[in-house]
Amino acid sequence: MKNEIYLIGLFLLAICTSCNEEDDYRTYDPFVVAFEKVSIDYSTIPIEEEIELVFSESAKENGMVSISYALIDAEYGVDFETIPAAINGIIQIPILKDSNYATFTFKNLIFPFDNEKSVEFKIDEIEYSLNNNIQGYTTLLISFETSLGGSLAPLVGGPNQGDQVYIDLSTQDFTTVKRDSWDLGFYGGEHFRVGINGSIYMATKELEFTDIDLVTEADVISFQPQVAVGTFTADNMEYVDAVNGDILGTAISEISLTDTDNKVYLVNMGYEVGTTIPATGSVAISGNHRGWKKIRIFRNAENYILQYASIEDTSHQEIVISKDSQYNFTFFSLSSESIINVEPKKAEWDLCFTAFTNEISGFGSYGYSDFITNNSKANVKAYQVNTTEIAYEDFLKSDIDETIFSEDQRIIGSSWRDVFNASAYNDRFYIIKDVDNNTYKIRFTAIVNDSGERGFPEFEYSLLQ
Repeated sequence: MKNEIYLIGLFLLAICTSCNEEDDYRTYDPFVVAFEKVSIDYSTIPIEEEIELVFSESAKENGMVSISYALIDAEYGVDFETIPAAINGIIQIPILKDSNYATFTFKNLIFPFDNEKSVEFKIDEIEYSLNNNIQGYTTLLISFETSLGGSLAPLVGGPNQGDQVYIDLSTQDFTTVKRDSWDLGFYGGEHFRVGINGSIYMATKELEFTDIDLVTEADVISFQPQVAVGTFTADNMEYVDAVNGDILGTAISEISLTDTDNKVYLVNMGYEVGTTIPATGSVAISGNHRGWKKIRIFRNAENYILQYASIEDTSHQEIVISKDSQYNFTFFSLSSESIINVEPKKAEWDLCFTAFTNEISGFGSYGYSDFITNNSKANVKAYQVNTTEIAYEDFLKSDIDETIFSEDQRIIGSSWRDVFNASAYNDRFYIIKDVDNNTYKIRFTAIVNDSGERGFPEFEYSLLQ
């Protein structure tokens, strides 16, 4: 499920200067060279990796970039080598006329690896007769330490936002899954709790039945208008999971060892991912309604037992689902009748980009697009900082306020984007403490692509150290 992720360089910060046809080349904007990435995890390079240098414009002539390197417990030719080879500690990379980038190859000679080693490359000099500059990512660290940060653009599926994207900030790994591919999540932790898929606006209600086969359409038809997201009634929050991420607030009660305590539930299956092409700058999250199911869940030692059927059925299907403590949930699809891989292991993701069922105070549950949750079940915490208090660039590790970290999974939520202006707010940023206890500052830079289409978020982040 791992997908391509786009890394947006920060090198386009060159100072713009006006010019006309009579100007000499040396009065033009500087030709900027920078690393595409700020850091790479050594352990993700089993053989070799192409390291890219990006240019601010196509090269107008041939030239050369000189790169040095600093080592910690590593030795060139023993632990790693490069193509082109380093001569007297310098790697020279040609700049070719009309090119927009240059590359060299990093070869890992110690896989499996020694996690004490690191190599930091630095752009030292540009041989280019026209106006040139070194800006943006001027160094690249390859080590076993956590990512220093970068700029990312997760692919959530454009204005239909059909995908959930899980991101590990420390490794820049991400996992993508179709958000309508699963329905129920069986908790792997201490409690026996089952969640529903809020990204497709599912809802559920406990019935008075303990025999799933006895429930008929006539028994539930009066409830169906209520058991839904977006009814604008405050009390419909009981039909959805706790929006703050509290596992004890699932709409389905704790699964009991006493079978008769475990009732049948009516399940609103929510909506398919939309396929309509909306007006530019708008979204089309929901497609056709997915219908209704009835389920009953009970326990056998450390296993969940799920019974499920369509409302009109007089018999049911049954499956045993085991807990897996490495994951927040084991996911099941009532449509495909199978276990689905969705989230990475709970210790391997920090943020999720998704559609989301949230609450409008006084009006109940409501569906949101462009939503971001933090992995609160694995203790990922966050808080917001306003730029009126301190600028993003100025915020240091010493500025962290440990007392205001929140476990609410919605701290970023939808607060990062201005849907009316189709932009990311520039008056705020966020502090994230990840699953590995690293702390990052993160700010969002886009919600639309160059064509103005929604569903193209971008953000940059930096390790506070």
